Amino acid sequence: MIFAAGLGTRLKPLTDTLPKALVPVCGKPLIEHVARKLYASGIDEAVVNIHYFADKVEEWTNAQDWIVASRDEKCEGKMLFEISDERQLLLETGGAVLHARRYLEGCGKFLIHNVDILSNCDIKWFGSQVKEEALATLLVSERKTTRFLLFDPETLRLVGWMNTDSGDYHVTSPDIDPKACRALAFSGIHILSDRVPELMQEYVGEKGLPVDEAKGTRFPIMNFYMWLAAKHPVYGVVADNLEFIDVGKLDALKPAEEFVKKNS
Repeated sequence: MIFAAGLGTRLKPLTDTLPKALVPVCGKPLIEHVARKLYASGIDEAVVNIHYFADKVEEWTNAQDWIVASRDEKCEGKMLFEISDERQLLLETGGAVLHARRYLEGCGKFLIHNVDILSNCDIKWFGSQVKEEALATLLVSERKTTRFLLFDPETLRLVGWMNTDSGDYHVTSPDIDPKACRALAFSGIHILSDRVPELMQEYVGEKGLPVDEAKGTRFPIMNFYMWLAAKHPVYGVVADNLEFIDVGKLDALKPAEEFVKKNS
């Protein structure tokens, strides 16, 4: 699943006229860089959520001769893009997965990739690191940031998060000392069991979140992960020597161009 519905406010004025997914880097939109990386890794089916300038994302998709929009058209050498429509309500990352449930259940496990992330991550290697019992596996690294995920230092099981700027933190159990945890930066790339949408439904009910049968339910996936990690195994996988660019701000565009040229 490619998260492509965001407003891209930090990329203004570029996103005054187009969605973040279509912001060009080296002449190709971000969504193409991500999709082609996934395809090269053996993933030939994707769900793409759309909201902001949704029509433009659909127009771009329909214009690509290497993409098909229907399973009836699926053939070798082409990638299937199924659209999860969030035009009525931007559902955030957790709500987006739940809204796309019909596309994701029954596949065993699925990968999520933010549309604005460029990296040298070996997707096949990452998939090989997923433990059988894991309901979610998050790609993390020793990267400088202010927002960290906290893991058990021995098992790399997710146990919380910490914001070093504000000093805020959350742990899944009062017995956990955040200072004794391993703090790692999340990459926006994760692999989930197809049981997750069912558990998201349980989370929505337990938290009493507002549900709109037509529009969906809005919630961030990280909130869900904290709830999930208190009950079920959620792990981190450390990618050594990860080169990572979050193309979410204007000043990231030049480094992104240099990254693409270096790795093309």
